[in-house]
Amino acid sequence: MENEKKMHPSVIEFKHFINEHPGILKEIRKSGRSWQEYYEKWILLGEEDPYWQQFIENEKKEKKESASEEKNFELFQQLIKLTENLDVNKIQHQVTNLSKTVSTIQEMIEQFQQSKNKSNPEPGPFHWFRD
Repeated sequence: MENEKKMHPSVIEFKHFINEHPGILKEIRKSGRSWQEYYEKWILLGEEDPYWQQFIENEKKEKKESASEEKNFELFQQLIKLTENLDVNKIQHQVTNLSKTVSTIQEMIEQFQQSKNKSNPEPGPFHWFRD
């Protein structure tokens, strides 16, 4: 706070502006340009200038992505909790029963198709001349 008392009021306002918009702060650090350059743009253009919107939009996009990742992480944690309570032996038993049921149904369908084919034989090719 004592440092801020020594600063010019516009520098303090710029500092608050940057702190409100971490996307701009990130851009300043990433670009390697001087703080002075961005401060001068802020003085000349003002806070409401469209120039700053590109950084603010990126900031909003990153927040949305972060929220999405957080939801995925929560979902993953819930899935882990569910799997902790599962009895693997019961699941294996159910899968085995299901597999047997599917096999039985397949056999029944095959038998039905075979009996249908025997009762309704398809006519062979028609021969005009027989030996």
